[in-house]
Amino acid sequence: MQLNIISMLNSMLLMLVLLNPFLIILYLLDLVEGLDSAMFRQILIRAAWISFSIFSVFALLGDAVFRYVFQSSFASFQIFGGIIFLIIGARFVFSGYEAIRSLRGNPEHIAGSIAMPIMVGPGTVSASILAGKELFFPFEILSIFLAIVISIAIIMLLKKLHDIVKPRNEKIIEYYVEISSKIGALIVGTFAVEMLMKGIKNWIERIGL
Repeated sequence: MQLNIISMLNSMLLMLVLLNPFLIILYLLDLVEGLDSAMFRQILIRAAWISFSIFSVFALLGDAVFRYVFQSSFASFQIFGGIIFLIIGARFVFSGYEAIRSLRGNPEHIAGSIAMPIMVGPGTVSASILAGKELFFPFEILSIFLAIVISIAIIMLLKKLHDIVKPRNEKIIEYYVEISSKIGALIVGTFAVEMLMKGIKNWIERIGL
């Protein structure tokens, strides 16, 4: 039992790091500035439920989803996901957080656009599959749920701090956004390359080269 709890906490921490609420808040900065706390929280919770549902499927079924449903390999998903994140990272470097607003699509589908491709990505999907392999039911589901709850709580706290600080210290917000955008670009770019390398390695092993 104690081993399960430790493994669950490790899985939760990994998922929380990959969700990275400090990066997500940059992705949602226009919503942070344009929406009140109640509406922002409603959209965020809806996106969290979408993400949780997808993560739970992968935690319970593992990479069998790719083999039997999509008729492909997880390595292909890693390679494609790495390319997508590499594009996002490059856009962060050259244009800042505003460059990826277009990735969210139409406003009426904002919750789904928040869930994908930022919350649901190759890293978090991989973490979900790993949780399903290492933990017994329902610990894998619980670890994912707790990571999402903590992430949403951090984002809401950052939204509250933004609303308090911006009217009097707008320069501080601008400095935070500028610095965080550059750091976020490095993190996303590094993670993208890592996903690509892992995907290529797994694909080569799969075909037996």
